[in-house]
Amino acid sequence: MRAVLRREYGDTDVLSVEDVDAPTPAEGEVLVRVKAAGVNMAEWHLMTGRPSLVKLALGFPKPRDPSLGADLAGIVEAVGPGVTPFAVGDEVFGTGEGTFAELALAKVERLEPKPANTSFEEAGAVTMAGYTALQALAAAGDIAGKQVAVSGAGGGVGSMLVQLARARGAHVTAICSARKAEFVLRLGATEVIDYATTDVTAGERRFTAVFDFAGGRPLRSWRRVMHAGGVLVLGGDENGGAVLGPLGRSFRALFVRGIRIVTLMASTKAESLDELRRSLESGELRSPLTRTYPLAETAQAIDDLRAAKHPGKLVVVP
Repeated sequence: MRAVLRREYGDTDVLSVEDVDAPTPAEGEVLVRVKAAGVNMAEWHLMTGRPSLVKLALGFPKPRDPSLGADLAGIVEAVGPGVTPFAVGDEVFGTGEGTFAELALAKVERLEPKPANTSFEEAGAVTMAGYTALQALAAAGDIAGKQVAVSGAGGGVGSMLVQLARARGAHVTAICSARKAEFVLRLGATEVIDYATTDVTAGERRFTAVFDFAGGRPLRSWRRVMHAGGVLVLGGDENGGAVLGPLGRSFRALFVRGIRIVTLMASTKAESLDELRRSLESGELRSPLTRTYPLAETAQAIDDLRAAKHPGKLVVVP
């Protein structure tokens, strides 16, 4: 099978498409023929080994596992011993291992049946961004009827947050670039602010919850426009330092008073995947897919994501 690999840390020039042996599912695993795999900033961090703290888990000086990719949607190709929830031929989506490939392994508890009203490409785009958005909303608590802000609203997580927050009855102020404004409005944002021309933290608006998935603004600036006791959920700061990355903001949060600050450490949870499936089936959530790339152009997909070239989500199609 063909798979995208990186055998050393670096930029997208370290990626290669190679022929490798197909993996064999162990107990509790299934082998999925990948039809689409979402592209996330997590892949950029794993590819580059930045912040350097991640190398403690990935291996040093080279990554122990050369594969990349986590989101997937596809068709079950084979099942391991003891697997009963899925059978060969089932259409699924969720989280796997090394999904930038024609075939990938996934644990049973990290898969859900693909909704019939969602294409493989659409389903392949939602997993990581979707469960991150759901867990961010859970951290914020009840937002019905409240004023909330989503910074980075034109990205993967942000585009999910806009939809899900609006579905929960919130007034959603979306902060993104002007060229992504129309896309975000279609997803249900109440209003859109162009971060390049307007500093939302210097205005008169007051928010009960802020979801900051763009970074770049000092935490005390957010504090100025939040109600006392409000919740600031932090995630995805790509402007963090070379060693700690986004965790640097977490340490600075210890010195901000008057609001609750949550550093989100999202993870694949069965209940989150189940909620994603139900939200897609009901139409409460639409996949924010905007562009697909063939496997051979995975490097370009990651470059485009890093440059925020397109709104919403990008997927690789093997």
